[in-house]
Amino acid sequence: MAQTSVPPPTLAPDALRVIALGGLGEIGRNMTVFEHEGKLLVVDCGVLFPEEHQPGVDVILPDWTHFRDRLSDVVAVVLTHGHEDHIGGVPYLLRERPDIPIVGSRLTLALLTAKLVEHRITPVTVEVQEGRRLSRGPFDLEFLAVNHSIPDSLAVAIRTAAGLVLHTGDFKMDQFPLDGRMTDLRGFARLGEEGVDLFLVDSTNADVPGFTTAERDLAPAIDEVFRTTPRRVIVSSFASHVHRIQQVLDAAHAHGRKVAFVGRSMVRNMGVATELGYLKVPDGLVVDIKRMDRMPPRQVTLICTGSQGEPMAALSRMAGGDHSIQVEEGDTVLLASSLIPGNENAIYRVINGLTDRGANVVHKGNAKVHVSGHASAGELVYCYNIVQPANVLPVHGEARHLRANAELAVKTGVHRERVPIAANGHVVDLQDGRARITGRVEIHNVYVDGQTVGGVTEASLAQRRTLGEEGVITVVAIVDTDSRRLAEPPDFIAHGFEHDTSTFVPTTAAIEKALAGAAERSVTDFEELERLIAREVQNWAFRTHRRRPVVIPVVVEA
Repeated sequence: MAQTSVPPPTLAPDALRVIALGGLGEIGRNMTVFEHEGKLLVVDCGVLFPEEHQPGVDVILPDWTHFRDRLSDVVAVVLTHGHEDHIGGVPYLLRERPDIPIVGSRLTLALLTAKLVEHRITPVTVEVQEGRRLSRGPFDLEFLAVNHSIPDSLAVAIRTAAGLVLHTGDFKMDQFPLDGRMTDLRGFARLGEEGVDLFLVDSTNADVPGFTTAERDLAPAIDEVFRTTPRRVIVSSFASHVHRIQQVLDAAHAHGRKVAFVGRSMVRNMGVATELGYLKVPDGLVVDIKRMDRMPPRQVTLICTGSQGEPMAALSRMAGGDHSIQVEEGDTVLLASSLIPGNENAIYRVINGLTDRGANVVHKGNAKVHVSGHASAGELVYCYNIVQPANVLPVHGEARHLRANAELAVKTGVHRERVPIAANGHVVDLQDGRARITGRVEIHNVYVDGQTVGGVTEASLAQRRTLGEEGVITVVAIVDTDSRRLAEPPDFIAHGFEHDTSTFVPTTAAIEKALAGAAERSVTDFEELERLIAREVQNWAFRTHRRRPVVIPVVVEA
């Protein structure tokens, strides 16, 4: 969706400019650009997954057209963690400038590098850990540990001459993290004492009261699935959810089951996590998928992708019976992930398909098998109270999440005028200790369709939806060269539009009338004649059938 452009003023030398190109008003596609002293720093570059009204689209990228002609000014891309909605767009950015330094933690960079192999890109990476400081151009960066649903997540403090910015990335405050790595609240407080001029805060769970449940609290429900399932356990999760998959591995091992990973991204990411030591795999637990056919179902665990109902993912294909793994009576399918807004229909379609095949489907709605990776309202208030920021910019979330987060900041004492609620493309300038929205850059959805980036438009998506919902009619009309009249009745070829041999007979008279009118006006252009024919058929289809099919006219000279 395009946003109206309101050019911001020229950036003052002592100011810092912040532009979110994704992640505001949506869940995903996180990307924020910081500009200071003529240089650009990018934090995250993720993707957004398409909804049902975007058929054929693989992923949606941030629109960096605004600074495409300034890619040489980008001093680094900082990645807060390894989820697709934060790193998935990096390969496409590096196609345009491959030598941009990519800064991130060990696991984040390993997941990205493995992904980039498929794109035949060798990145320039800079590995950092919590507690490290790093300078890139006019930006002095400090990294802090934060707890999330993937190991090695980082918040980043950005010091500039315009002030100190703290960006949480995605985070929560799990007091009993599986890896023992807690959110660095002491570091947050220390920065608060220094004076945080602008606090960018994860908003995803801002409208959820209290504190997010600890990951360890899921163990009983996951254990019950393994204890009570008479046949195979099939687990679907994000391919980057290392913590959750660790819990599944532990439960499988405790109940004498073997595990196989299904799906390229799952195999790749778990291989990386295991190699680096983030995933602890007992010897002999993980086996090749081919061995599973020879094992008793009671000893089998399969871990695959598709928890969001993605059409081509393994679980969706299992639900439709279009996968080599056939779901059978007595299997249990465990959906060990959240339900991303917009994916509800697709997810429930998969659940219903699996249930029809006899599986017991365990998901967040009927068992405690998932907790969020994001801070709830109580945790956010805690952070506001210890950081005491001068200005707050809610990020990462839909409109209701951003507003809920803003209200929390205001309730803790931040003046409402210092809590701008921005949307993608809004320009926020930090100057003299105040953060204000000063303009808006034009941005669009950038669709990836197979190997094509940006070729799909809103108009072509609308046509795809029409093709899928209304059908298509091809009209072949043979027109006399001299009279511009039909030489014979037109032929109709229809797909997705219910018809019989007599359906289109009434349209012939309408087409003849339109051509006669064109002849009287001395219309000779065949493209114009095709448009006239298409309009008559479309009008007839709506009047008669209340359908709006795509009409493809073909005029042939007699």
